[in-house]
Amino acid sequence: MANRKKGKSAKGRRYTAEEKARVIEHVEKVNAGKGRGGQTAASKKFGISMLTISSWMKKSSGTPARSAGGKKSLGGALTRLAGLHSQIEAKEKELAKLRKQFDAIKRSL
Repeated sequence: MANRKKGKSAKGRRYTAEEKARVIEHVEKVNAGKGRGGQTAASKKFGISMLTISSWMKKSSGTPARSAGGKKSLGGALTRLAGLHSQIEAKEKELAKLRKQFDAIKRSL
């Protein structure tokens, strides 16, 4: 076997939950404003590899992960769909309430 150099260990820095949350928040803020580029911006700003940030994003479900084929993950898409569905249901209930009010006023004319 080849001899390995004994020097610095290959252990990386450990980040606290607050640091991870701050980085993820930055990624989401940039993505919300520009549509993309949040991980790159966070990597440059905080000096953290994009691979690490990507891993944190997958664990937090902050953004949909990409599979090997480049397609968005099913879990991320389903989460977004569920959120949109609940928003649609709430708006439909509000719309039904407004239609009842409209019809009541219309009948009184």
